[in-house]
Amino acid sequence: MAWSPVLLGVVLLSAFSGPSGAGRLMPKLADRKLCADEECSHPISMAVALQDYVAPDCRFLTIHRGQIVYVFSKLKGRGRLFWGGSVQGDYYGDLAARLGYFPSSIIREDHTLKPGKIDVKTDKWDFYCQ
Repeated sequence: MAWSPVLLGVVLLSAFSGPSGAGRLMPKLADRKLCADEECSHPISMAVALQDYVAPDCRFLTIHRGQIVYVFSKLKGRGRLFWGGSVQGDYYGDLAARLGYFPSSIIREDHTLKPGKIDVKTDKWDFYCQ
């Protein structure tokens, strides 16, 4: 099968350019965070969203009122008003979990799974956008 020059150009451009081809580092929200474990891989708690929140950029998580939120980290210092976590789609397994930060004031923690007492330094990957 012969590739047309136009089709080949479109394939190459979409593979190597634009937001899908490379991520970007964003400004850090905080230097430290509290987690349930040293890798921040275990959720601290389950919470419910009290209101909608629209993510202002790719570091943040859009949340809808009533959604279950899994809290994985709580930023400290200048970023202490933000927590990190995930939400699932409308049906468990229907959509991949989305990860990001959100204001702690828009959720209500309902169930503690493991205390968030491990102090962890944030790194550039905590604020990396794909």
